[in-house]
Amino acid sequence: MVGVTVDHRKGPRRRGEELENAILAATLAELMDVGYAGLTMERVAARARTGKAALYRRWSSRAELAMDACKLIGAGESEAPDTGALRSDMIALLREMAAKMAGPLGGILRGLLAETTHDPELARLLRERMHTVGPERTRRVLERAVERGEIDPGVPTSRRAAVATDLLRNEFLLFGAPIADEVVIDIVDEVYLPLVRMRSVPAIGPESGE
Repeated sequence: MVGVTVDHRKGPRRRGEELENAILAATLAELMDVGYAGLTMERVAARARTGKAALYRRWSSRAELAMDACKLIGAGESEAPDTGALRSDMIALLREMAAKMAGPLGGILRGLLAETTHDPELARLLRERMHTVGPERTRRVLERAVERGEIDPGVPTSRRAAVATDLLRNEFLLFGAPIADEVVIDIVDEVYLPLVRMRSVPAIGPESGE
């Protein structure tokens, strides 16, 4: 915890990626210590032994800084599982997500979500992250399933695609971590696979002539 003023000028001068990594590591440590509610640019700068100007040149707000810091512990993109079958791919994907939720990232995420009700910018950034990073990995899993003939071609871009990850996230938010493995398997077997394996039915309406 930061309790004294640090004169960053007495340390070795850092630039570029080295300085950015030091700032992100300091941000992550602050999130673990005081949560997003207690996060300030001043505290991060002191912990990283730099000046606030170095932070504001790279991040316009603490919300942007917090989102980038989360990448250090696995909130960013990684390769989607490729086991050769949709069921095992999705189970592997959800297990990876559950493991992250049970670690430091999960605690930080819960804290961030709690702050979204009165921080519109943080809410926007979280929505963007949740609806781009996670679904992108799911989409790649589903596209390979299309190539194998397991599901219809329209599934990867449909609302059905994100149901499994949404259910897992809801389980985490409601009941916390760790998430039992049987929950992961139930989501895949009882909800997700029956849903995405349904054959698409053409809409019936005035345009169809019926």
